[in-house]
Amino acid sequence: MNGPHVNEHGVEMTSRRIFAWDELDGVRWDDEGVEGQIITGEHMHLIRAVYPPGAVYEIHSHPHEQFSLLLEGQLRLTVGNETRDIGPGDGWYAPGGVPHGGLVLGGYPAVFIDVYSPATTWIMGELASARPVPAVGRG
Repeated sequence: MNGPHVNEHGVEMTSRRIFAWDELDGVRWDDEGVEGQIITGEHMHLIRAVYPPGAVYEIHSHPHEQFSLLLEGQLRLTVGNETRDIGPGDGWYAPGGVPHGGLVLGGYPAVFIDVYSPATTWIMGELASARPVPAVGRG
């Protein structure tokens, strides 16, 4: 019997080639209502994160590089020594080890896509304490 396919870092990879976010189970990271979903490939993680209005995207750093694209909402974002207010269509790059984070501005959630590389067990460990959120499905 074949088990799940794992990448070179021992992380289970997605079996989906085409997906809709609302078909994927998610997680709730904290008590502020921050939710997200993750897809893992051979060399990267793709995460969709939803931060509610007023939520803090805590300043943090990690060993992996990260590209992000804001799809909805407004953020006051800090990456390293630079701080800017950004909106839909704006993005950021945080090299490994560079502190980054921000604050959701206005009365709407901030929805963004994160791409982390490489796809290692680090992010899975970060998500291990998160609470599951079932997929909403298509209706």
